[in-house]
Amino acid sequence: MEQRERGDVELAAVLHALGDPVRLALIRRMAEDGESACSPDGLDVPRSALSHHWRILRGAGITETRRAGKARLMTLRRADLDARFPGLLAAVLGEAGRRAPTAPGDC
Repeated sequence: MEQRERGDVELAAVLHALGDPVRLALIRRMAEDGESACSPDGLDVPRSALSHHWRILRGAGITETRRAGKARLMTLRRADLDARFPGLLAAVLGEAGRRAPTAPGDC
């Protein structure tokens, strides 16, 4: 599994990846726990959908994957993201889950 080089990580791809609630939840878990298994406990998402979300995160350069026997463990590339886009990850993680979603038309 080839990783993107730090300089090849594009802001648009990172923002797209972080814009999905499931992927944001995965990122938050990795930020708190350090690593995540392919199918983390407590996340009610089909395995095929999780595979898609992990692929988007890895393709955007947000995560890296390592093999541990038969398992795959994902980690957040925090240092690379912080170096490439200073403050972005902290801002996204700081805001996640703090604001109540608004209904369409609400200000």
